[in-house]
Amino acid sequence: MKTYSYLDSPMKVWGIIDFDKTHKLQRIPDELIASMEILPREYGLRCPGARIGFRTNACEIKIKMTFSKLTPDIGISIYGCQSFYVFQGSKSGGRYLGHGFPASYDQLSFEKTFTKSPDMEDILIWLPRNEPVIDIQISVNDEAAVQPPTPYRYDKPVLYYGSSITECGCSTVLFNGYNCLLSRWLDVDFYNLGFSGSARGERAVAEYIAGVDMSVFVFDYDHNSPTPETLRATHEPFFKIIREKRPELPVIMMTRPCIEIDDDVKARRDIVYQTYLNAKKEGDDNVWFIDGSTFYGDTDRDLCSVDTIHPNDLGFWRMANVIKPVLKEALEKSKSQNYEGYVS
Repeated sequence: MKTYSYLDSPMKVWGIIDFDKTHKLQRIPDELIASMEILPREYGLRCPGARIGFRTNACEIKIKMTFSKLTPDIGISIYGCQSFYVFQGSKSGGRYLGHGFPASYDQLSFEKTFTKSPDMEDILIWLPRNEPVIDIQISVNDEAAVQPPTPYRYDKPVLYYGSSITECGCSTVLFNGYNCLLSRWLDVDFYNLGFSGSARGERAVAEYIAGVDMSVFVFDYDHNSPTPETLRATHEPFFKIIREKRPELPVIMMTRPCIEIDDDVKARRDIVYQTYLNAKKEGDDNVWFIDGSTFYGDTDRDLCSVDTIHPNDLGFWRMANVIKPVLKEALEKSKSQNYEGYVS
């Protein structure tokens, strides 16, 4: 068999900002990690939602992955946060071939072989949610052709910023997270800047995000803001930093999913909604608001979460269905105005 590194042509890595420049499997730079005092360093190194794509007519594909560490997650199994996932065929309708996973928490390097027909098809490998990856090797039959992958329909990525829910916790498999489902349904690339317990609307993060080339910005960090007062102090300033640099960028403001709509949920919703209203009053036609209390629908809301906080697969699926028409509208608007819009 012949072997390719994830760094080799024609492999394509999606979902990591500036990967083509840095060649690092790291979702935010070291200096930004250092500025987020409550953020464990590995949260900035791991790459939930990152993908590797290529086309091949190989009948056999072996994938080997190596972690720098492996730590149990109390809320998600190895299948959900320390596995890679492989799809065959189109990005919007591909077939799930299976996953590769470590046999124990002591195994930092692991591999799995997948078989497919000899047809020339796209292969998409989703990286694990939790662990920093230090190497990926992809082997195919010696006689197989390997080509660049089919591009996404919306090639310019959507950028999501928010909590552990944005980071796909606690879906049973990463690709059932709401932003992963939306990527599949709408055939769009995306960056996942969800940080477990650590997204607090920091100014440094807003300034970093404002410099990223994207089609749509979606943010929903209200779950991680300690109180409604801290959310009020950061939410609109965070948005204004983005808007100052990206005057026409479509922005979707969301609030967290919830089972019970209590006073805290209402207070946070009102703060986010006020940011939206203020933008609209100033003539901003590139903003949308989604009330997170609508995500779980009207029936069996209590069946949508693993712990009354994080969605399960049903909860994520319902979230994605609510967000889908709004995101599609924002994507089409971004596409129609050929959005560039960065102010230096």
